[in-house]
Amino acid sequence: MKWFHSLDPSSLARVAAHRICIVKPSAFGDIVQSLPVLSALRARFPAARLSWVVKREWSDLLAGHPDLDELITLDTRGSLLDWARTLTELQARRFDLVFDLQGLLRSAIVTWATRAPVRVGLQTAREGANCACNCVLPGTGRLVPAHERYRRVAEAVAARPDAIQPHLAIAEESRQWATGQLDFLSGPRVAIHLGAAWETKRWPVARFAAVAAEAIAKHGAAIVLVGGRSDAAAAAECEMLLRQTGRTHQLLNLVGQSDLKQLAALLAQMDVLVSNDSGPMHLAAALGTPVVGIFTCTDPRRSGPPGSQHELVATQVACHASYRKHCPHSGSGHHACLRELEVQRVSDALGRVLCRVLQEQSA
Repeated sequence: MKWFHSLDPSSLARVAAHRICIVKPSAFGDIVQSLPVLSALRARFPAARLSWVVKREWSDLLAGHPDLDELITLDTRGSLLDWARTLTELQARRFDLVFDLQGLLRSAIVTWATRAPVRVGLQTAREGANCACNCVLPGTGRLVPAHERYRRVAEAVAARPDAIQPHLAIAEESRQWATGQLDFLSGPRVAIHLGAAWETKRWPVARFAAVAAEAIAKHGAAIVLVGGRSDAAAAAECEMLLRQTGRTHQLLNLVGQSDLKQLAALLAQMDVLVSNDSGPMHLAAALGTPVVGIFTCTDPRRSGPPGSQHELVATQVACHASYRKHCPHSGSGHHACLRELEVQRVSDALGRVLCRVLQEQSA
């Protein structure tokens, strides 16, 4: 393992590589945001073999991608023997160029195990991860928006600017499944994702329900609840609250009923997604679906998707954008960020997006 950075980042524009690996095991939204790197690398190295190291639970996000030759699934809960086997296999691949886009101890171990002559890291790395790299890209620090950091990776290898785009492979069977689920709905389609990995990112379900009720009443919207099994309880609560308003004739609850590819197919057929800062938010944005993003403990400038088609609504409490998974305050300050962000701000943002969408559809 090198304990110093010996390669000039400017040399990446001239590097030749035949076997390239992206190390980005997790998580949902981070993988989606880093997809432009894959397409950019394919454009820059059209004949190279491109591999991606990813956790098994997120591999469906990448399966079938036209720019990817190989998925290397990582079982982070595996035994030491499993790890040893994986690391040995990585070294045997004889990669020329490796990008550690995760920047944590485990991804550093994977990066170091490849023994690639060029190992590139970002300034956001923690846990000493960049010790496994011999090149760290400038302008990739924690205050730089995530999408901009990945753009700078692509620019560093002199990829064509037009190639730095997200791309997702959605099988026709997944598209047909989504079409079949949504076929009976009329009016603008509004997807709602209620979940998030951190408790400090989860805007109250009752407020989502209020936004949905107003969208139905004002815009004739059809509401589609999406998410994984862990979101089922929140979805059931939202559905119950909407039933109390009598506005469920245009409600479809698909939470826990789709895999990742089916979720992508659903989001691709939506007019807008209302979501906490989460993987589905980034997935929708990558598919070209406008989002109304709700930001409580994170910063929309750093963590939100790029583009003027989105509306990113952030809390304004003193500790906003603290990036804490659990609220450090007690008493009246506990989860103040979730309470401060009012329903009307999100409803107004959704109304603006729907107006733009409907104008575009009628043009």
